[in-house]
Amino acid sequence: MTDTTLGLPKAALGVGSLIGETCSIYARYFIPITIVAFVFGAIGLVISIPIVGFDTAIGIERPPVTDFDATIFSYASTVVKIAIGSFATALLLQLAYDAKLGRPIQFGRYFGPALSAIVPLVILSLVQSICFTIGLVFLIVPGLWIFAVFSVMDPAVVIERAGFRGLHRSASLTKNYRWLLVGLFALMLILIFSLGFAATFLAKIIVPAAGMATGLILTAALNALGKGFAIVLTTLIYARLWEIKEGVSVHQITSVFD
Repeated sequence: MTDTTLGLPKAALGVGSLIGETCSIYARYFIPITIVAFVFGAIGLVISIPIVGFDTAIGIERPPVTDFDATIFSYASTVVKIAIGSFATALLLQLAYDAKLGRPIQFGRYFGPALSAIVPLVILSLVQSICFTIGLVFLIVPGLWIFAVFSVMDPAVVIERAGFRGLHRSASLTKNYRWLLVGLFALMLILIFSLGFAATFLAKIIVPAAGMATGLILTAALNALGKGFAIVLTTLIYARLWEIKEGVSVHQITSVFD
């Protein structure tokens, strides 16, 4: 199979290697990854509770679609969660990238780039979510394909500092690999949705008996597991696509984006 733009043999993405390396990095840095994902996930939930109510914030209930005010509040809550989640994503992307390169993990060095990437990450994430939702309306596969096209937008913005060109850069990097990424991300989304479903199911049981704080902690913890794994995998996919498209190993370009 050839690259349709260059006429050169298309390098293998190496799905097995990506999954294996993702599991290795995730296991090695499980505690810091989970703590960051959990803390910022919990903050997002806490801020959302006054906006939409506890049950809606943690997913036990859905806002009534016929209630205009509830819908507006729901969108506001989503934007808040995306903003806080984007900051956590920016931190974890840098952690995963440093782990990939064998560099020491230094959270103090991650905050500046994470803050500078917040605005494009939030805006582009909203655009990405809208496109993904539209794709799902036309069945699951088109939605997953759109997800694959823009799947490495976050690392492009944070690591490569692509800014508002993040979606375009992701589309360029994923070209010729999108259907392969569809299968890979389908498995990842199944994991995330399964953890989210488990969190909602358990919260319905636990909250009446143990209280709202316990339900919030449980929801944030289970969501953190899926988020952490997904970010590590996405970072490694980005690094691999960068190697293929630019023809240079990421281990040879450790200072390109620093």
